[in-house]
Amino acid sequence: MTKATELKFSKSHEWVLFDGDKVRIGLSDYAQDQLGDIVFIDLPDEGDDVTKGESFADIESVKAVSEAYSPITATVTAVNEELLDSPELINTAPLDSWLIEVEGVDEIEDLLSAEEYKKFCEESEEA
Repeated sequence: MTKATELKFSKSHEWVLFDGDKVRIGLSDYAQDQLGDIVFIDLPDEGDDVTKGESFADIESVKAVSEAYSPITATVTAVNEELLDSPELINTAPLDSWLIEVEGVDEIEDLLSAEEYKKFCEESEEA
């Protein structure tokens, strides 16, 4: 099980796990909570490029359709196929339910530590 302290977070509510040359990207617990029950996810294909700040996935919940934004520029090397059949896993285990794995990282946005991200979410709710 992944711990929040092992992750970095973007201000658009994605988490990032650096593991050597590979990087996994997922949706934060805060984001899945705001979306509600996730019923469908559309992910990119292996070999696709993702670009920092641009959408790479569509996430449909009972409340709305939302997008996931890439916090880095890189090439997709793996897609979590399990989520295509069971997108609700994002709700039950958001920090273990990675969306994509990438390599060849070219550009990284300013990422937050778990503590910084928690504070960012608290401030967002107060606004």
